Amino acid sequence: MPLRQRQRLVAVATGTALTLGVGIAVPAAASAAPATQTPRVVNARWGGHCTYDRLVIDIRGYVPTVSVRRVSELRYDGSGRKVPLAGRYFLEIRLNPAQAHNEAGKSVYRGPKLQKIYLPKLKGIALTGDYEAYVTFGAAFNTKPTYKTFKLHGPERVVLDFKHANVC
Repeated sequence: MPLRQRQRLVAVATGTALTLGVGIAVPAAASAAPATQTPRVVNARWGGHCTYDRLVIDIRGYVPTVSVRRVSELRYDGSGRKVPLAGRYFLEIRLNPAQAHNEAGKSVYRGPKLQKIYLPKLKGIALTGDYEAYVTFGAAFNTKPTYKTFKLHGPERVVLDFKHANVC
């Protein structure tokens, strides 16, 4: 059988099998996806908008679970030292599983580790921990924050919007 006829026959047979829902059995070991690498936190950035301030945490890999809670003060993970950010209200932002370092222990995080910010609501952020699959940030405010958290994809990132009065 000539090559062109063989290719056409294979194409027709494949199309028919797919149309009928017939699949090819693949051993479980061959079909298992490779182990997913722990997501890496690579940056944090912020911006002011008319009615909200936005904090964006950039991730390499998939977006991990994010928890946000109010705390009375910010402390560094591990040492317990107080984070030197001025403010009356604070949020702790934890990503898990996540890391801000590579397999050799070198930091891959390129954002600010401690930064005072002059926006209507957000007054500062700090990277407060990269420990045992948790990456933790602290955010400081002068007034009680109202916020919403969501994830965006392509590139992967965690977004926190902090509502404030219209400044435009």
